[in-house]
Amino acid sequence: MMYKDKKVVFSGVQPSGVLTIGNYLGAIRNFTEFSDEYLCYYCVVDEHAITVRQTPADLRRRTYETLALYIACGLDPEKNTLFVQSHVSAHAELAWILDCFTMFGELSRMTQFKDKSAKNADNINAGLFTYPTLMAADILLYQTDMVPVGVDQKQHLELARDIAERFNSVFGDTFVVPEPYIPKATAKIMSLADPSKKMSKSDENENATVRILDPKDVIIRKFKRAVTDSGSEIKYEDGKEGIKNLMSIYGAFTGKTMDEIEKEFDGKGYGEFKLAVGEACADKLAPVQSEFAKLMNDKAYLEDVMAKGAENAGRAAVRTMSKVRRKIGFTEAKR
Repeated sequence: MMYKDKKVVFSGVQPSGVLTIGNYLGAIRNFTEFSDEYLCYYCVVDEHAITVRQTPADLRRRTYETLALYIACGLDPEKNTLFVQSHVSAHAELAWILDCFTMFGELSRMTQFKDKSAKNADNINAGLFTYPTLMAADILLYQTDMVPVGVDQKQHLELARDIAERFNSVFGDTFVVPEPYIPKATAKIMSLADPSKKMSKSDENENATVRILDPKDVIIRKFKRAVTDSGSEIKYEDGKEGIKNLMSIYGAFTGKTMDEIEKEFDGKGYGEFKLAVGEACADKLAPVQSEFAKLMNDKAYLEDVMAKGAENAGRAAVRTMSKVRRKIGFTEAKR
């Protein structure tokens, strides 16, 4: 691990649907703050996406779109390693090795496996079960110090830490044990239709989710239809989960505190507040959408970013895999 001159940040986003403001506020927007101080690897995790059946043409298109959104949201390919997971074969190789150091009981306790199994009862495949071990491989492959995660992924990161510590205890110092980074204010953006659930890009209810690429009129319409409660005060308090969620979103887009928002909308109704949230969201996303459109019209540039990112990531992956193979007793091919 002496080759690192900076601490490492790793994160990945699935190309399994159009990204939401939850992905933007809870993850991608925060990635830019690490670019100068850390060695950053940001991955389009297409291998994770196929635990659920995908239409191949859609998966390819969304892979380009996710990479373009990374860049449009402010991630400079010159400062960050942006790449596609399947372009670095070491992810799959290390995942298999780590499968052999992951207990069946650990995987069976993962809440996301239970949730996804319930939603995909006709396709409860082995990949869905071992998904967290592939996520551990993604992280440990780059000797990652810090992982920006939503609270729903914290359980998977804890498993990655356990696997790293178990491997290190058997074979000596091999993997950095990663720490989570969870932004407090916008750690979890909730559904507009059901504030008890996380906003999800796979939600079948169109009004539940605001996507980064939604047009302004669509964004405002969705916020106007957001579920609240029977009251009328804009207060950040228990029992008003819908309003709390809208206040969190408004605060994230405007930089205002909950106290400032309460004062701003004192004496005003839910309708006026919902409109303000929608406009703040749409205004902040407008430059992202404009840049995204330009990038999607330059496929050659995106492919160049993919190639350079895979080359950079591959160099780091080779160092880790050489160490791992040697420690577990694999032989090297002599050429």
